[in-house]
Amino acid sequence: MLLTAYFVLVGLIALWAVLEFSACHSKPSTSSNAVGNPAFRQFQYDFYRTYFPALAADWLQGPYLYKLYQHYHFLEGQIAIIYVCGFGASVFAGLVSAPLTSRLGRRKSCILFCLLLSASYLCKLSQEYFVLITGRVLGGFSSSLLFSSFEAWYTHEHAEQHDFPAEWLPHTFTRAAAWNGGIAIAAGVIANACAEWLGLGPASPSVLAVPLLVLSVALVIREWDENYGQTSSFRRVCGDGLRCLLRDRRVLLLGTIQALFESVVYIFIFLWTPVLDPHNTPLGIAFSSFMAASAAGSSLYRLATSKKYHLQPMHVLCLSILMVFFSLFMLTFSTAPGQEHPTESLLAFLLIELACGLYFPAMGFLRCRLIPEKEQIGVLNWFRVPLNLLAGLGLLVLHDSDYQSGTRNMFSLCAITMLLALLCVVSLFTMVRNDSELRLPTSETEPNGTEQ
Repeated sequence: MLLTAYFVLVGLIALWAVLEFSACHSKPSTSSNAVGNPAFRQFQYDFYRTYFPALAADWLQGPYLYKLYQHYHFLEGQIAIIYVCGFGASVFAGLVSAPLTSRLGRRKSCILFCLLLSASYLCKLSQEYFVLITGRVLGGFSSSLLFSSFEAWYTHEHAEQHDFPAEWLPHTFTRAAAWNGGIAIAAGVIANACAEWLGLGPASPSVLAVPLLVLSVALVIREWDENYGQTSSFRRVCGDGLRCLLRDRRVLLLGTIQALFESVVYIFIFLWTPVLDPHNTPLGIAFSSFMAASAAGSSLYRLATSKKYHLQPMHVLCLSILMVFFSLFMLTFSTAPGQEHPTESLLAFLLIELACGLYFPAMGFLRCRLIPEKEQIGVLNWFRVPLNLLAGLGLLVLHDSDYQSGTRNMFSLCAITMLLALLCVVSLFTMVRNDSELRLPTSETEPNGTEQ
């Protein structure tokens, strides 16, 4: 598995490069004015050099998180509880992060993210179970602040302080998404180098991330001005979101699809390490391969929905769910006790990540078109609750360290979950197949939502 993992990573990076090149040349650039504006380029650069260290710090923990808890000799059931605590923190943070960011201020929220994540990483140096749970809770809360704080700060400064055109916003976030893929791939390789090549252990990537967070905080304090969002009561935001869910069956179906799909992804995040690690798989390299597959999926989405191929986001969403279902079906066989096939499991995991790269931009497009902008925060809060509950209950109920086939049973349940998601997609497609609002236009000008 050692050489296989390295060859797979190189191949996936090459595939991503080819798909990204093809996607960039599949339609004419709509941001030439933005690229040619020196003030805008400088503003972008100032944002990126603060944002990217925070992204890198967040990615560094990914490859060796489960391995760290194993290294401290905790049972798989105990590790599952730590993960579930993180899911619970994410539920709570998802409900309060938007109003908190607006009231506290985006700049202060970015600083708070860095402080919470640093504390989370330092907790990983302890072998005390409840300290590790505390660290996971802090990590779950901080992850909800990452994108909401940094991107909200940039959006406000872009429009209100610098008065740049709104059409230039997708240029910044599209570039950030591409860089995010590269940063995630590099983070996996660096984490692998620290933990395995240098023999520093599974806690070393988290320690390495702390200076990056300190750098990000220093740049935020020195260079960013504070800005605030509109404050709405928590009850009103959630009430408006619930009313939107109940009055529009399309939104309810979309939320069900998101909860089913993303809960399976959360369980996958928990399971990939115990499936691959016993077979001498370099975890950091495997993680980088996952990120390369996901980045390739995002580039493939842009290529597939371009004027050259004319696929619609609804079609891509259906395809991504089919891919995950097929992958989970493979995993029920490749993880059978006594008959494990790690190479097949790795390929199935990569297919899941490729599907995620297709799923998230397709889901983002459909969400933007179906849910009114002022109600999106409230609706997304309601989506997050079943998502995290499904993931948490799945881990607690099925992952029994004394039951030899527990992992295989989890993949079987996940396959059934994806089958339900597929039925919801078919139902949604039947409802909206003639709805021009949910289709990409064929004209030269495409909406910003396609870039998300």
